[in-house]
Amino acid sequence: MKRHLFGTDGIRGLANREPITAETALKVGMAAGLQFQRGHHRHRVVIGKDTRLSGYMLENALTAGFISVGMDVILVGPIPTPAVAVLTRSLRCDLGVMLSASHNPFEDNGIKLFGPDGYKLSDDVEAAIEAWMSTSLESHRTGPSALGRAKRLDDVHGRYIEFVKHTFPRGLTLSGLRIVIDCANGAAYKVAPDILWELGAEVMPIGVAPDGTNINKDCGSTVPEGVCRAVAEYRADFGMALDGDADRVIIVDEKGAVIDGDQVMALIARSWQSRGTLKQNGLVATVMSNMGLERYLGGIGISLERTQVGDRYVVEHMRQFGFNVGGEQSGHIILSDYTTTGDGLIAALQVLAVLVASGQRASEALSLFEPLPQILRSVRYGGDDPLQSEAVQKAIDDGHRLLGNSGRLLVRPSGTEPLIRVMAEGEDEVAIGGLVDGICGVIRAVAA
Repeated sequence: MKRHLFGTDGIRGLANREPITAETALKVGMAAGLQFQRGHHRHRVVIGKDTRLSGYMLENALTAGFISVGMDVILVGPIPTPAVAVLTRSLRCDLGVMLSASHNPFEDNGIKLFGPDGYKLSDDVEAAIEAWMSTSLESHRTGPSALGRAKRLDDVHGRYIEFVKHTFPRGLTLSGLRIVIDCANGAAYKVAPDILWELGAEVMPIGVAPDGTNINKDCGSTVPEGVCRAVAEYRADFGMALDGDADRVIIVDEKGAVIDGDQVMALIARSWQSRGTLKQNGLVATVMSNMGLERYLGGIGISLERTQVGDRYVVEHMRQFGFNVGGEQSGHIILSDYTTTGDGLIAALQVLAVLVASGQRASEALSLFEPLPQILRSVRYGGDDPLQSEAVQKAIDDGHRLLGNSGRLLVRPSGTEPLIRVMAEGEDEVAIGGLVDGICGVIRAVAA
């Protein structure tokens, strides 16, 4: 069954425009509630959100939808996406919901759903929810005496803080480390600095003053320049930037250099291999991860398996084949010994554990391989999918022939925005730059 509303990471779009409206959120609540009502127990759903202004609208609309089909609602307010996944399981909920558009600007918002096991829903389940939405939902409203109830959970931050702290090795402390953390004025603005402080670090927080419209604005994982400046200003040992819902992290070393997710995954995989805890002696990444990562891992006997772009596909592959480390170059790191989805804080703590145990500086520990030159460009379009054009397909085919076995070319639509992303990597940066610019030019001409 084909999905229309759900993309690679839930439903996403411009707030107060379809599909991110109160009306559609109400229907999503009703449909998802009906899909996950199994048995005769009281059914419950936990709803979290980031700090976007539109979160109030969507939260109330979803709550009304769930209550109207007899589900109890637990509201937890602004909290990271991985916390919702954890709470869905620990509170024995039938469903979890996170309202966030991740790293997008405040004008956007999204609806992410988690099953009772804390994992994001499969394509088939999302399609089933859409099928419910296409029916007459009014006939499924519950009677007045069976309506659900809503309750706000007050101690949720403390629960998540303790959960994350327990992923840091016992016997180690962050005492003596000066850490800058950028919370992107997003979901982790309260919990993230407290976690680092409780583990002993001297914490310099930035991006911790959300006002509903400044989430990800000139801050966070997509704009790490703020952390770089702060690391230099405070002479910090370590910097980290989360995105709006804190499921991804970008690391900055003590010299102010940005470290991407490939180096982080390599460090964690090597560390877990040395401890004998790396399952399948392998790592799962996406087609976007650098060939340098693949070569490095192969040199130390660790396999790399690739999936299509999207952390949900990484998780599905990990679950199917028994891996416990995976992620994306963008900073989504999934460590399934602890979590069911990406968690920027837990990933950063694993890196910090290596630094503390080894005595290395971040610049030393996170320079495991030299990445091949990789260039990524995005082209926005407004009409038909440019990838259906013969001219675009010919440009892509010519690019593959030009690179041969010396590099990689990937052209794909974004799963969350009307963008075509063009990525190429190889030994010759000038050559791949020209290749990417040429393909982008053809796409723009077709989309004009």
